[in-house]
Amino acid sequence: MIRITLLGTAAARPTPGRNVSGLAVQYEGELLLWDCGEGTQRQMMRYATGFNVTSLFITHVHADHILGIPGLLRTMGLQGHRDPVKLFGPPGSASVLSDAVHLGTHRVPFPVKIREVEAGEEIQRKGFSIRAFRVSHGISAVGWSLVEPPRLGRFDVERARALGVPEGPAFGRLHRGESVEVEGGVVGPEDVVGPPRPGRTVVYTGDTRVSGSVVDAARGADLLIHDATFGDDEEDRARETGHATARQAARQARRAGARQLILTHLSARYADDPNVLLRQAREEFEGTRVGRDGMVIEVPFSSEEG
Repeated sequence: MIRITLLGTAAARPTPGRNVSGLAVQYEGELLLWDCGEGTQRQMMRYATGFNVTSLFITHVHADHILGIPGLLRTMGLQGHRDPVKLFGPPGSASVLSDAVHLGTHRVPFPVKIREVEAGEEIQRKGFSIRAFRVSHGISAVGWSLVEPPRLGRFDVERARALGVPEGPAFGRLHRGESVEVEGGVVGPEDVVGPPRPGRTVVYTGDTRVSGSVVDAARGADLLIHDATFGDDEEDRARETGHATARQAARQARRAGARQLILTHLSARYADDPNVLLRQAREEFEGTRVGRDGMVIEVPFSSEEG
């Protein structure tokens, strides 16, 4: 199960209905955070994500993406968390992230390990990896993508039975790529297992202008969560400030062949009524939705893959 909970979808400052940047990524039993704007811990309470965070992945060190770190860590400590937490950020971010971790007079009662990650690096986790990719925001910044490895191909049970394979452990061995002996010969995995099926990919840009590296990272993605700070009338401002318009985000999704696009990091002018952004984006990519705080997106395997 991959479940994404949007904890904050506002740009630069919170509004009455939207917090600043943050989202929770739940993969099976593991909970990750991508960005951690001020008030993130309250949003986690509000939307019941739990607090057993193993890692935080920060896109860049602008205040609206990191000011929630001190409060979150201390809330976790007060709730009895004692396991190490890993904090990843872009090149040059370690000093600022360390200041955020140690802000205040109360010591965090568990280890927090900070690591800078270059674009192109991959962090291996159980069952998936997190990859950093280059974005364009005017300061050191990366986006993050969750990538599953290819899955085993479909196992043809009826074909296996017809070839004389006994049900049980032999089925598992074949599915894992081993050959098995049967009466009258040997059955290989190529006889009963289809081609590998792609895993799932979820991509989060953080703040960025239009960038070819985003398209590369989101190629065939199941879900792209993209900066959409402005509408068409502020395209120049978006470029100058290192952001994207909703239409530009939709074009990125279309070029990448993504299955679904969520718009986030909305300017306050669109906080209450983002329909203009949705309309502009859908002219380019029909599979667009505007993110809102508390939105939950579960990412299934594609229907054609099963």
